[in-house]
Amino acid sequence: MTDTKTTPGKVEKSEAEWRRELTPMQYAVLREKATERPFTGEYEHDHTPGTFVCAGCGQTLFESDAKFDSGCGWPSFTQPSRESHIDEERDVTHSMIRTEVLCSKCNGHLGHVFDDGPGPTGLRYCINSAALKLQPK
Repeated sequence: MTDTKTTPGKVEKSEAEWRRELTPMQYAVLREKATERPFTGEYEHDHTPGTFVCAGCGQTLFESDAKFDSGCGWPSFTQPSRESHIDEERDVTHSMIRTEVLCSKCNGHLGHVFDDGPGPTGLRYCINSAALKLQPK
């Protein structure tokens, strides 16, 4: 028997299940809201065409066409593949007020979104590489 609970459109697993399925860094980022050190993530300088999916549940999150080099140290995107695949929450940790970005399917922490990105959206989705898996085209 599995510890996974399913509700419509959502993935819920026990902490033990998440720990078994994710690498230590993926677990720290997705489940404990950790952040990779800047300029160390696998996809920071990757320009391979494809689709970025959630490393926790496989939901489509970002397209490589929306990726840009922001110089911030993490992969940055101007917009998600689908607005409904991203949830946002107010984050007041570390003496800052930010908008946290979460996978809408498994509630995994992805990173943060800022309003200092390029057009057409003016947004910068600053996302941890450990929260993503690239599916090349």
